[in-house]
Amino acid sequence: MSSAAATEDRGTRMIHTAGCIIIGDEVLGGKTVDTNSAHFAKYCFLLGMQLKRVEVIGDDEAEIVEATRRMSENYDFVVTSDARGSFGWNSRPRKSFQWSYADQNIQRWYRADVSTPRLPSTFCPPLTEYNSHDDITYESIAKAFRLPLKLHDETVKRMKALSKPHPSQKNFSWDVPSPALDAKLRMARLPIDESRDIESQVLFVDESLWVPISVVNGNVHILPGVPRLFTQLLDGLKPLLLPRLENPEGEGVYRILFATPMAESEVAGYLTMLAAEVEPKGVKVGSYPKWGKKLNSVTLVGKDKEYMESLVPQVEKGVDGIRIEREEDADESEDEEEGS
Repeated sequence: MSSAAATEDRGTRMIHTAGCIIIGDEVLGGKTVDTNSAHFAKYCFLLGMQLKRVEVIGDDEAEIVEATRRMSENYDFVVTSDARGSFGWNSRPRKSFQWSYADQNIQRWYRADVSTPRLPSTFCPPLTEYNSHDDITYESIAKAFRLPLKLHDETVKRMKALSKPHPSQKNFSWDVPSPALDAKLRMARLPIDESRDIESQVLFVDESLWVPISVVNGNVHILPGVPRLFTQLLDGLKPLLLPRLENPEGEGVYRILFATPMAESEVAGYLTMLAAEVEPKGVKVGSYPKWGKKLNSVTLVGKDKEYMESLVPQVEKGVDGIRIEREEDADESEDEEEGS
């Protein structure tokens, strides 16, 4: 299969497995808490995709190149997220500020209809000092697959229509060359394979946002790191993924929960036998002791809902417990510790 054909296949074949790459020195240094990978794990579970790997790597070109090549080869569906968000900055604000406000301000830049409080001019340095995620993520992923970065006209058009200049940019003009204009246009320079259809490489999945999902090598999807944008774009992408899922309704994996007053060590023997029994049917058994609670939890996870439902009476008896709808239902009390 030629390289072009292989890329086309990766972008159209059935999706069974997924991988996630979180990019950012801030996460590795403990400054930023990554929530995007957790959201993506739930997203994959609900759609019936097996999330096989999550990696956190630094802002290092060689690491990004290696990770994206490997994940693109190994998994059907891959997302990347820059932990600093789609603006990110190397220069730090001169005064402290709330990250929630920063998140809102960044999102306002992406949308025309988001109302946020006006932030002080000390909130961030001028755009000439910004080092957007495109500087490292787009450039590195383009290099990974030997692609050029091309200014995408539709992204620029949507950026002009939907974004608002920062309050500090009172004299900004799209028609006058400036460092601020250069910084904005950098975010519209995307990895493009000119031998393939452009529309399949640049996806606009939400009409309220100018930011696209850049798709590289057929299955690597570059998303912004701002959690609300990351979530919003994944939600918008769902209709395009459903036809490629084993269950086109996006309901491929089920989880049944049980609460038991028994210590994990008391039910370990039964659960070991149960796991061996259900493994041929693709069902996995999990046991989760809850310290400081009266009840521990047991789970069944699989795709054969009818078979899993048939196991409920047996499991309830085996663990001397009951089926519950939510994990929180097992958290009855903090007064007793349940050992294992």
